[in-house]
Order: sequence, then C-alpha cells, then structure tokens
Amino acid sequence: MDGRGRNPYELTDETPVYVISVAAQLSGLHPQTLRQYDRLGLVSPDRAAGRGRRYSARDIQLLRQVQQLSQDEGVNLAGIKRIIELESRVSAMEQHIAELNAALDGAAATLRQREAQVHASYRRDLVPYQEVQQSSALVVWRPKNKRGQSTAD
Repeated sequence: MDGRGRNPYELTDETPVYVISVAAQLSGLHPQTLRQYDRLGLVSPDRAAGRGRRYSARDIQLLRQVQQLSQDEGVNLAGIKRIIELESRVSAMEQHIAELNAALDGAAATLRQREAQVHASYRRDLVPYQEVQQSSALVVWRPKNKRGQSTAD
C-alpha cells in the first residue's frame, strides 16, 4: 500500500494503461488524431518509460467528449480546449468548496463541543438573577392591634 492507504496495484479511472492503438480503438478515433490532440493539449496522456503514450479510462472518456463536441456540436478545437479548461476549473472549485464545507462543519462541531464544556462548568448552586420590575402601585400598611384587627376598622 502507498502512503495514502491505497493499493498501488489498484486500477482507477486515472490509471494510464492503454497504448495509443487501444485508446484509438476505444475512442473511435485514428491514432494520428490522438497524437494531434496531445500536441494541442486537449488530451494529455501519461508517458511510459520509452516515451510511449499511455491513456487512462478518463482520457478515453475525454477523447469521446472532444469527438462529440467537434462532430456533433461543431465546436472548433480551440473552443473545445477552452471548454475542457473551464470544466476542469469548475471541478477543482467544487472540490475546494467541498473541502471548505467539511472544514466549516468541523469548526462548527468543535464550537458546539466547547460551548457544551463551558455550560457544563457552570456552578449549579447559583441561581440566575432576574431584575424585579418596579411598580407604581400604592400599598397602605396598617398595623394590627392586639386582637388581630386593623386599626382602621
């Protein structure tokens, strides 16, 4: 396993495994077209030790997208390159937003935990003070005599 905890022999969509002839066949394009797209920077496959191109499943998918935009939508290669660049930037920003949201959620959880710790530290023998509202009512006090009757009776 590598440092990120993944199996180094695990194949993903990003693993460069297809030689140019196989990639051309899978994408439905001519090998010269793949070379041209590589020179233009539309699809940039990895290179093997002998400098041979190695395409991933993601590269094949991108080649099909380039073909669809070019043939079906009539977009020129410069426009396709710009579309790919913008989609890549949007994807990177979405990933960054997801990371920021995760960090924000973590910070909010830490804040709630610390608030709970503060509340748990409150002394339970203290009672919150509430200020008494002043009233303008007049109360007359009359002392009672020895028989329990008020003096005004």
